[in-house]
Amino acid sequence: MAKKRRLIVRVGILIGFAAMVIYVLYSNIFNNDNGMVSRGDQAPDFQLQTLDGKTVRLSDYRGQGVFLNFWATYCPPCKEEMPYMQNQYEKFKDKGVTILAVDVGEPKLTVEKFVKRYGLTFPILLDEKEEVIDLYGVGPIPVTFLIDKNGKVVDRITASLTEEDIKKYMTQIMP
Repeated sequence: MAKKRRLIVRVGILIGFAAMVIYVLYSNIFNNDNGMVSRGDQAPDFQLQTLDGKTVRLSDYRGQGVFLNFWATYCPPCKEEMPYMQNQYEKFKDKGVTILAVDVGEPKLTVEKFVKRYGLTFPILLDEKEEVIDLYGVGPIPVTFLIDKNGKVVDRITASLTEEDIKKYMTQIMP
């Protein structure tokens, strides 16, 4: 009798686990209407503050290529990418391509220390309420959007980038 009860409990747990896995797969993979901004979409406009308090809108950069990167100081791949992004920013900023690095949900002081340590000079935007990351449908970071001079999303990259990758992508969105 006890063995039968244990078997029923185990089968119940297994069925519950399987149902949970199926739900997660359905909601994340098979459901295409999840608000995710993808290649070919018009990049949604947004307004955020920079570290020095300046208000910036994505539409301010119409006519330029925009390398829109979502990141955080606690993200190891993000830390790796930042020096590469800085190097390529120096090479492309006078060629009509800019970087907008959107820090997700962290206090200004934390971001300022990180920016100073890495010597970053490209615009760092603060998405403290995580509204823009939600607008773009970003899950795990880093995520980068390549936006052309007309505001169209050329690509969405969900992987860590090498310096060569960044150079290639910035060349791709150069006006």
